[in-house]
Parts: sequence; structure tokens; C-alpha cells
Amino acid sequence: MHLVLERRAERSVQVALASPLIAIALTLATMAALFWLLGKNPLVALGVYFVDPLTDAYTLQEIAVKATPLVMIAVGLSVCYIANVWNIGAEGQFIIGAVAGSWLAVRTQGADAGAWVLPAMLALGALGGALYAMIPAICRVRFGASEILVSLMLVYVADLLMDFLVRGPWRDPHGLNFPTTAEFDPVATVPVLVEGSRLHAGAILALMVVLSGAVLLGRTLKGFEIRLVGAAPKAAAFAGFDGRRLTLFCFALSGALAGLAGIIEVAGPIGHLQPGISPGYGFTAIIVAFLGRLNPLGVLIAGLFLALTVIGGEGAQIALKVPLDLTKVFQGILLFYVLACDSLIVHRIRLVATPRKPAHGHA
Repeated sequence: MHLVLERRAERSVQVALASPLIAIALTLATMAALFWLLGKNPLVALGVYFVDPLTDAYTLQEIAVKATPLVMIAVGLSVCYIANVWNIGAEGQFIIGAVAGSWLAVRTQGADAGAWVLPAMLALGALGGALYAMIPAICRVRFGASEILVSLMLVYVADLLMDFLVRGPWRDPHGLNFPTTAEFDPVATVPVLVEGSRLHAGAILALMVVLSGAVLLGRTLKGFEIRLVGAAPKAAAFAGFDGRRLTLFCFALSGALAGLAGIIEVAGPIGHLQPGISPGYGFTAIIVAFLGRLNPLGVLIAGLFLALTVIGGEGAQIALKVPLDLTKVFQGILLFYVLACDSLIVHRIRLVATPRKPAHGHA
């Protein structure tokens, strides 16, 4: 006897919509068991993770701060994945966008530049991320290389480039030898929305990205092209759509959004360029995209939920004395259940008898 995956005759729309909720429920049950094994009260631990952050105004604002880059990156990744284009290197595009925009902040440091600096930084960040994303796109279109491997390897190139800059030519001479640039001038920082908090105008830009993504995918010819190329590439080619051009477009768009998120993070909550500007936003955004069903509005909700787990994990580290890496364990388990539920929507598991081999010497 062995197990096989058999494709279902038809896909249940109701189950597909409930799939993220099922995945979350299974993840919570698994985390409860994990807390019990660690000697913690599961109900108390889950309360620290998911309830306590919602009871304080400061942590609510921090959830919005953490969700901003996740949502912006995940909207771009959703466009890619719908088109069956696999950009796994958004983390590198996030870093390059931060580096490209920070170049202008470093060059205008102390020069009493005008209000044009911040918009120019945002444009440079988006442009840098888009150009960096074009590398795996061109490698796929021109040479047939795997965009998954190329985009993933470029993450490490971007990280090492940033590390070189902040330890070398861009290092603050008055920074006590720490690997960081000087603090950005006020004209080079994203304004805060609430005085005394870290909630910044980037959150508004994230909402604009969500709305723009929803319009692009649901109301435009380009959105129809993205869906058709992803679902039926032969039919799309017959209809006159160029899959190669669409690959370049999707990579450029997702890279631009990742780069924009990177410079907003550096010019907003951080205020300067330094190593470790991202706790893995580019990779976590992959979970956000799938949990949100590759829908910009769903991505917004999923981004807030994943941001809640990050803030809850920081609180659990203090209150429960558990490692912060437990949050990454939670995210990994969640991604596993999301993908498993998606697979079982399309396929079903069957137990099939293994045919016996005839004995030697018999016909």
C-alpha cells in the first residue's frame, strides 16, 4: 500500500477561501503543543503572542510599522506569482533599494538640501530595486536560467555590498567606528504620523500600493494578461500576449516595490543605513503573499497578521523567556500549512495497493 496525490475533478471555492483560516488554526494548534513541550501554559503563551499586542496603543502602531514593508513587498510578489514568475529574491531588492536611496542621503548630508531630497530618495530606491530584479528576469528570458536560484543568490550579493559600504566609504566618521552611516538629515527622513511614535507616512504609501495592486489585477488589461499568462501560457501566446515581456514587467514591478519598501524602512524607523536593516521582510513577504491568496486586499490582512506575530514574539521573549527565533518557527509552520492546504484543495490523498511482483521462475 502507498499514498498518491490524485487531482480532484473540481475545486471547491468555499474551501479555497477558507484555506488560510484552516492553515492558521492548524498553526495555532501546533504552536500550542510546542509551548506545552517547552513547559509553558499554551493559552497564556498564545495570549501573549496574539492578544496582548492588541491591547496597547503603542504596540498597535508598531504592528502597522512592521506590516508596511511586508505588505508593499507582498503585493509585488503576488503579481509575480499569479503570472507564474518566481521572484524569491525580494530581500536583496529590498536591500538594494535601501542602498540606492541612501546614496542621495549620504551625498546631501549637511548640505541644507531642500524638500526634493526625500521624493528623489524614494524614486532611487524603487529604481534600484527594479534594476536589481531585472538581473534574474533577463537571465530567465535570455538564457533560460532559473529565476528562483538567481534571485535567491543575489540576496547575498546585496547584503555583502551594503556591508562593504557601511564599513567603508559611507561609514560615519563620528560613529565610534560602528558600521553605520551618519543620521539622515530631516529632509531625508519619512515624516511620522503620530508624534512620539514610529508610525510614519510609509503606512499610507502601503495602503496606496494595495489599492493600486487591486485595480491593476482586477480592472485593467494588464491584470488580465498577468492572470492569463500564469494560468494558460499557450492560450496567452495565441491571444498575442508576450510571456517574456510580462516576465520582465513582473520582476520590475515587484523589485520596485521591494526597493521602495527598503528605502522607506531606512529613511523612516531606522534613520540611517546599517547592517541588519531587515529581519527577513523579503522572505516573510512570501508567506504574506500566499496567506493573502495573492490578492492585494488579502495581502493587507495577512501582512497585519504576520506583523502581529513579530510584535507578539518580541513580547513573548520578555514575558515567557522564549527565544525570538520561535517567531520564525511559527512563520515556517504557517507557510507549511498554507502550502499543504492549497495542495489538498486541488488534489486528494488516496491509499493505493501496490501491485505484487511475480515470483522468479513463474510467467
